[in-house]
Amino acid sequence: MSGTKELSAPRPTVWSVINEPSEMAKLMPGVESFEIVDEKHWTAKVKVPLGLGGLKMTMNFEKLEEREPEFASMRAKGQGVGALMDMTTSFTLSEAGTGTSMAWEADVKIAGPVGAMGQRVLQPIVTQQVSQVLDALEKRVAAASTE
Repeated sequence: MSGTKELSAPRPTVWSVINEPSEMAKLMPGVESFEIVDEKHWTAKVKVPLGLGGLKMTMNFEKLEEREPEFASMRAKGQGVGALMDMTTSFTLSEAGTGTSMAWEADVKIAGPVGAMGQRVLQPIVTQQVSQVLDALEKRVAAASTE
């Protein structure tokens, strides 16, 4: 998956939100707990909405690369009952007038019985989760730019 999101905040503000693990945890739907291990690693307990009750996963995040204030990438590995998830995401920020344009990419792989449900079933769920994160990001950077 990939896309572009226009944000009405300056690039340093957007960078400070998306590059801070505790800020990112606030943007992700279903986060039940969050712990920073060090500046490049953190973990989260997440409940992913998959039908009845959802799927509880332990997610381990790792920053792979960052070039402030324009590019960062990270990898997340998740494990839950019936599912293994491996996700790599990256974003590139560029100035767009008084705001910021964020080009993003996410490569999500799900294995195990949940992964066997197939892309047709999982794609709408992944798309919804990405949409929720981007909407939350837009609200958070708007709030941060007025702080």
